[in-house]
Parts: sequence; structure tokens; C-alpha cells
Amino acid sequence: MPKRLSSYLFLLVFFSLDAFAQLPDFTEMVKTNGIAVVNISTTRKAKAEAAPPVQQQLPEGMPPEMEELFKHFFNNPDDGYGPGDSQSLGSGFIISSDGYLLTNHHVVKDADEIIVKFSDRRELEAKLIGSDPRTDIALLKVAASQLPAVSIGAPEKLQVGEWVLAIGSPFGFEQSVTAGIVSAKGRSLPNGNYVPFIQTDVAINPGNSGGPLFNMQGQVVGINSQIYSRTGGFMGLSFAIPIDVAMDVVNQIKAHGKVEHGWLGVQIQDVTRELAESFGMKKPEGALVSKIIPGSPAEKSGLQIGDIITEFNGQSIASSGDLPPLIGRSTINDNASLKIIRQGETKTVNFKIGRLPDQPEQVAEGEQAETQPDNKLGISVTDLSEEQRKGLEIVNGGVLVQQVGKGPAKDAGVEPGDVILRIQNQTIRNKRDFEQAIKNLPVGKSIAVLIQRDGNPGFLALKIDK
Repeated sequence: MPKRLSSYLFLLVFFSLDAFAQLPDFTEMVKTNGIAVVNISTTRKAKAEAAPPVQQQLPEGMPPEMEELFKHFFNNPDDGYGPGDSQSLGSGFIISSDGYLLTNHHVVKDADEIIVKFSDRRELEAKLIGSDPRTDIALLKVAASQLPAVSIGAPEKLQVGEWVLAIGSPFGFEQSVTAGIVSAKGRSLPNGNYVPFIQTDVAINPGNSGGPLFNMQGQVVGINSQIYSRTGGFMGLSFAIPIDVAMDVVNQIKAHGKVEHGWLGVQIQDVTRELAESFGMKKPEGALVSKIIPGSPAEKSGLQIGDIITEFNGQSIASSGDLPPLIGRSTINDNASLKIIRQGETKTVNFKIGRLPDQPEQVAEGEQAETQPDNKLGISVTDLSEEQRKGLEIVNGGVLVQQVGKGPAKDAGVEPGDVILRIQNQTIRNKRDFEQAIKNLPVGKSIAVLIQRDGNPGFLALKIDK
């Protein structure tokens, strides 16, 4: 064999062995922790009266094209009403030797019976101690002692690229083990405002829901909860609830029998590049306030629509998704502070953490009218009637968009039925204010327009080209 060829073969074998030696070995971790992972099956009794099928629960507030992409991990996608009892499968894990277990809220929601199957094949009925839909966490209890429990880790120490491992029951196949890496941290998902999700590429499928996510030290750092999927199966994007969020829920349930979340009382959105330009910012950052709830801590603090929150208690807010988890996990009635940008100036706003109300606001839709656009934005507007104002829960100000033609407003996403509340820093009280505000709008520069649509306010950035 030529000397050069033998050298190449030696190097190839050497580097192959070196790469193999650096791959993680999960065998001991699975032996130690697999016994603390359980299979959870639930039964819901059929209703006496016929009712339409209940669709698989999905996060609310998604764009239509995203609605079917985020999935909870039910084993039975048609779980709901039917001729007989309905069942679903999920996973869970033991957090204390005296019988406390964790799983997802959506696994045990509305269940009449919860059966926990252990790795030694024992099956026990579990009692639901409490659950929290907002974080998707449920605490269960079985009548048993000296159970093997997991070790709780610190999600804040996780690093992107770090190996993680999941154990669960995908499609009912118990004690299935999959591994991958942390893809990202602090992900904000629709209807998951109070959870900074851990994103991984660990293979997760229906039935894994509620199962543990381990770090390389054999500690639980998350609870597998959602996937991004076009098919309903694994596509490389999995999301886990950080275990510190879950343990905070556990402690509240044990202490008070319920879970309370901190509340500021604002609706926020991301600052886009165009909106950053309209507000005179050097780069997009922070959470833009588009609505303030009457009587909320935000209103009492003097926070204003159009303020951009860049810090909460000294912690940087890079995007709108960073703020809700920080507020939600804050202690009720604690003093807190926000750093904001208001009309180009940096200010500090102090407030007291409120208690998140139980019911979200319900706002009716406005009516539409038919007229032709008559201004350079390409839209026609009219003053709101008292009936419309009452239905939309708009106390003061605003004009109703009747029709949208070709122009900057349509390009920005303005639609008939929207209510325009503000243009740049000028509050729009009526049609006269609107006409005055658009007279001298600059050409070629992004302009922030605050609208309300289907009860939800938000800023759009439009630009007049000529």
C-alpha cells in the first residue's frame, strides 16, 4: 500500500474514532431516570346529549396560515364527543417520592378518570390537584410512597447547542427515548405568552406531551408540550416548558390551590424596522404598547399607547415576547419599574404588579359602510356612531375605515372595519382630526398608525411614496 494512502486511511480512522468518542452516551441516564417517567391515559365520559366534535386544542390568536402548524401532543386528534367514552394518551414524570407527578394541562383537561402507568407495569388512578391553562401545567397525585423521582435542573443554565434527551410515550409506545440539541431559548408562541419556551430538535410526537426533557446531568429542564408541524407529526421543531416555570406553578397550587399571574394590563407588539424608523429609533427593539386596559396597573402608572418598553426591572426587553413571562412570574403587589421610549425620550415608569384577571376581554366587531376613498392614503373613513363605539368598547376618539383602495394604507395592511386611533403621535378623535393629520405627512418616511381590528389594537407602518 502506498505510504500516502496509508496515511490518509490512518487519519480517516483517527478522526472517525475521535468524533465517535465525543458523541454522548445516554444509556446510564435512561436507566437512572426512565423509572420516574410514566404513561398517562385519561377517559372522558360521553355526554348525554349529542354535541359537535371538539377540535384538537390549538393556540389562539394565530395568523390563519399558522393555525394548523402548532400542535399539542394528543394521541387522539379527534378526542371529543362521540357515541362512547373518549380517551387520550400522554406522558408525565414523578417529582417527589410521595406521589406527586407533573404533566400538561391539555393532557388531563376535562378528564373524568386519570390512570398512571409506571415503568414496573403498575397502574394507579391519579387525582388532579390543580392545573394552569396559561402555562399548560397540571399537578397530579397518586396514593403511593417511595417512588423514584426525577432531579430538577436549572433551565437558565442551558446553552444553545447543548444535548438534551426526552422520554415519553409517543403514540402509546411507552418509555421511548429520543435525543437532540437545544435549538433556541425564550421562544414566544401563540397563546403561550407566559412561557419562554425551550426549542429543541428532539423527535417528539403525539403522546410525548407532558414528558420530561433532560440535560446531560440527568436533570429535568423542561416539559415537552408543543411541536411545529404541517402533518401533525415531528418536523424538527419541538417546544418544552422550562421546569422552573412548572415548579412555580406546583408551589402555588400546593400553597393556595390555584395559580395567579402578574399583570401589567397592556397589549403589546414587536417593533418592526419600519415602526422603529417612524418612532425615530436606531434599531428595532422593545415591546410597543398598542392598548392599555382601563383600571389596570399600566393605566395607573401613566403608561401611554405608543410607549416602547425596553427594560423591566433592569432586564432588557429585546422583543415583545420577552415581557409577558417576566410580568407573569412576578409577585402580586410587588413594586416594579419599566424603562420606556416615549416620543424619542427615555423615561422610567414605576408601577405595582397586578393580578391577571380570569377572563379575557370580549370586544364586538364594528360595522362597515360603502364610500369611495378620497385622500392620499387611499382610504375613506367616517366618525363612529354611539352604537358602534359601544360595540367596539371605544370610549373616545377613532374613525372607522369604510373602504380601502390602492395606496399606502392598503400596502400597510389597513382593512375595512379597522378603527384608526392614532397617526404618529396625534390622537384621532374624529374625521376632522384624521383629515388634518394626513395633510402634512412626510413622503418616503415610515409613519406609525394605531388601529383597532376585531377588538385588538396594533400599530402598522405605512409610507407615502409620492
